[in-house]
Amino acid sequence: MFNKETEYALRGLVYIQLQNLKGRRPGTAEVAKEIEAPPFFTAKILQRLVRAGFLESLKGKGGGFFFDPEKSDLPVVQLVSAIEGDSSFSGCVFGLKRCDKNNPCPLHKKYVPIRESINNLLSGETVQSLAEKLHNNKI
Repeated sequence: MFNKETEYALRGLVYIQLQNLKGRRPGTAEVAKEIEAPPFFTAKILQRLVRAGFLESLKGKGGGFFFDPEKSDLPVVQLVSAIEGDSSFSGCVFGLKRCDKNNPCPLHKKYVPIRESINNLLSGETVQSLAEKLHNNKI
């Protein structure tokens, strides 16, 4: 459903949060291994997430990636929008530049409710809530 960068970012952030709950700050190599992603690509994604302010990092002994406890939880919809752009939640499934109720593509009527459901699903979850569910085995 999402591109690989978004998939790896989401899995990586959930893994980092799980480790943060245990008092650990994982490094790039560990994250890449655990989410089964290429290490170089994982490093690039994690650096981008740090620059975007979604994640913090420290170098050296005791370093690694972590979430700032002072910041609000990260909504999944915000993460997806940052990586894939807002067109994921407003674009035409058929790929037309101009598609709306007045100028619909052949799939418009059926796709709009699906797109809205996905938006609602992703808006109702945070990286932290997903990690908490995994941590508590509530999936």
